[in-house]
Amino acid sequence: MSKQSIHTRLTESGRRPGPALYAATLSLIVLSASGAIGLALHSPWLFPSLGPTVMLFFESPQEESSRPSNALIGHGAGLLAGIACLYGFGLQDDPSVPAGGLTTPHLLAGALSLALTTLVLTWARKPHPPAGATTLIVSLGILTSPAQLLSIAAAIIFTTILGWGLNALLGTKPAPMRG
Repeated sequence: MSKQSIHTRLTESGRRPGPALYAATLSLIVLSASGAIGLALHSPWLFPSLGPTVMLFFESPQEESSRPSNALIGHGAGLLAGIACLYGFGLQDDPSVPAGGLTTPHLLAGALSLALTTLVLTWARKPHPPAGATTLIVSLGILTSPAQLLSIAAAIIFTTILGWGLNALLGTKPAPMRG
């Protein structure tokens, strides 16, 4: 008899609250931990694209896009594409889109950064849709300083390690690698 993960047992039990409580509880733990680090460091360790990443980890741990490597590579590509477009369009000193409104250069930077992120992740076979939010957070000028960009990278690494560490501790394994 094989040992099943808590997530699998809850999912196969047919009871809806089980998997929902698993995902909600672990999401609360991981985002609270990341946010607590952000509070202690006075840095943005909690930002919009972490939410869907953590949801994937705990709601759909067997999905390919939920693998730790997909999260790390996806957000890394998104960060780099966002930075390249922010600087490529000369927006690094402009107000962010929420503060100053959408401009044509912001529109082009956002669209191109998302296209580049999609290109890289599709080519590399590393789907992770939340990375699309990361690239827009940067290319639209929302988080852009070197300290903020380092915080984004650190928070992504931290949440990936903690999220998958908790899943592993509870017997949930990531999706198998594609050949």
